[in-house]
Amino acid sequence: QVQLQESGPGLVKPSQTLFLACTVSGASGPTAFYYWAWIRQPPGKGLEWMGVISYTGSTYYSPSLKSRTSIARDTSKNQFTLQLLSVTPEDTAVYYCAASKTFILGETDKNLYDYWGQGTQVTVSS
Repeated sequence: QVQLQESGPGLVKPSQTLFLACTVSGASGPTAFYYWAWIRQPPGKGLEWMGVISYTGSTYYSPSLKSRTSIARDTSKNQFTLQLLSVTPEDTAVYYCAASKTFILGETDKNLYDYWGQGTQVTVSS
């Protein structure tokens, strides 16, 4: 059973860089061909798709976040990561990582994803 676990700082100051990791456990052969995504949910708002990295390392980002977002893989640690530059209080959200067998662009419907993390709260405040 594949499990995803997000980790990172709970509190970040404005203008700093947010760095989150998603650790993948229980993965076997087929998951080597999966797509790995980051999705967030600001308080009182809906889910927002941020970006995805493929099993080949190709990345795709939300147009609204592209200039500040970077997703990478660290296969040695069974992790994929999210870097968000120059955060503001509007970046306060619960951040989720998710995995899918098929390429999903821009979708936040949990039913489309094969695996979904529990989420980690990130607050941007001075």
